[in-house]
This record gives sequence, C-alpha cells and structure tokens, in this order.
Amino acid sequence: MSFIVHLIINMVAILIIAYLLPKVIRVDGFMPALIAAFLLGIVNAILRPILVFLTLPLTILTLGLFLLVINGLMLWLVAAFVKGFYVNGFWGAIFGSILISIVSWIFSKLLYK
Repeated sequence: MSFIVHLIINMVAILIIAYLLPKVIRVDGFMPALIAAFLLGIVNAILRPILVFLTLPLTILTLGLFLLVINGLMLWLVAAFVKGFYVNGFWGAIFGSILISIVSWIFSKLLYK
C-alpha cells in the first residue's frame, strides 16, 4: 500500500472518529488531522517497535492486551505534539486508537479488495 494512501486513510479515520466521538478525540480541521496521521505513522514505525520489544514480557503475560496500551500511548504522544489534535486522557487514547485502527482497517479493505 502506498504511503500517501495509507496516510489519507488514517487521516480520514481520525476525522471520522473525531466527528462521531468528539469527547474522545477532537480535531480542529483537516491540516491537524493530516499532521497527526503523518506523525502517528512515524511514531508507529520508529518508537512502537522499541516499546514492544522492551515490554515483551508484560505483553506475553497479558496475552497481547498490553499492545492496546502501547497503541494508546502512541496516539496520546502524537496528541501532545500536534496543535489542533486533542485526545481526552489515557482511556480516551486507548479507545481512540482502537477505533482508528478499526476504521482504517475497514477503509483499507474497501479500497484494496
């Protein structure tokens, strides 16, 4: 999948979740959503594998559920750096990351049958 297409899919997923659940995620426009999607892709490519490796025993102990916490922390980290992109706390970050993943997966499946 092309990087640009994946970036646009994540941006649309962020905008949809922000529109449907404004108490979980809030975005002040298209540009903050695009920057958040871009930064989320970079953070997931660089920082997430390091965190997954460092927390591998805890991930095994929780049967993989700790990966949800790592995904939420990555979304929360991005929200801390992007002006105009807000996540409502730790649990909002976890819930938002799950929803963004689901919406991105649905759009990817619809786009690439």
